[in-house]
Amino acid sequence: MTTFLFSHPACIEHDPSPSHPESPERLRRVLQVLEAPEFEALERREAPQATTAQIALMHPESQINRIFSKIPQSGYAQIDADTIASPGSGEAALRAAGALVAAVDAVMAGEADNAFCAVRPPGHHAEAQQSMGFCLFNNIAIGAAHARTAHGLGRIAVMDFDVHHGNGTQAMFWDEPDMLYASTHQSPLYPGTGSATERGASGNIINAPLPPGAGSEAFRAAMGATILPAIRRFEPEFLFISAGFDAHLRDPLAQLQFTTEDYRWATETLCEIADGCCDGRVVSTLEGGYDLDALGDSVAAHVQALMVR
Repeated sequence: MTTFLFSHPACIEHDPSPSHPESPERLRRVLQVLEAPEFEALERREAPQATTAQIALMHPESQINRIFSKIPQSGYAQIDADTIASPGSGEAALRAAGALVAAVDAVMAGEADNAFCAVRPPGHHAEAQQSMGFCLFNNIAIGAAHARTAHGLGRIAVMDFDVHHGNGTQAMFWDEPDMLYASTHQSPLYPGTGSATERGASGNIINAPLPPGAGSEAFRAAMGATILPAIRRFEPEFLFISAGFDAHLRDPLAQLQFTTEDYRWATETLCEIADGCCDGRVVSTLEGGYDLDALGDSVAAHVQALMVR
């Protein structure tokens, strides 16, 4: 089993201000954890910059230009209420989206069985014409669109276990019957979307909202009863994971009370589904996770599960 790790130092240079929870220290901790001896077999790759054409698969050029026009020469620039850019944010955003594109190419070429993209800014809140929720471009949606356009794939699935609902990915997939978006998330919580009644134009949106304090048992039950059967029925040709780790019991931004082992179990289970329907093709990317110790432990469990498939 070959697992590629895509990252780039530029992703650390995105600085949303000293008090912002989506800090550069998140990625530093992730990369530090992945230097441990048990990750020696990880194949490390430099994330390239996505091209405008690749980003434009999911974002109109007017939005791309708008984002880059707001990148400051110094200091900080407010993109929305909680999304802030610094001088390094432009390249970081290009590298984050480019990591997904390169990971798809590597898996489709048979160079890797699966891949993890350790990048920031995260992406799943970014809508086609609106950056929000710490996210500039929707990295995973760009990767999914690239899998279709560059490699001729049909059905693409995204599983999102971030504690916050991926409103951006859902909106982008809503009218696309061959694009499945499945999510477990806390509700009520930002951004306020993700009701189980939100089903997409073709029943291709699967939401399993969980109440605060739900814990491991409720998470695994929702996965087993709702999410996993839907992915199996869909039979994707490629599976993406929006890997947010902020549902962890130590995370300060929410209250779902997941454990590190929940992330290992979820990753193993999703990889088993991928083994059965799409030759194990899985690409995962970092989304949320704001307690550094919990983030490091959870990423380690997630990547270990990818490596043993």
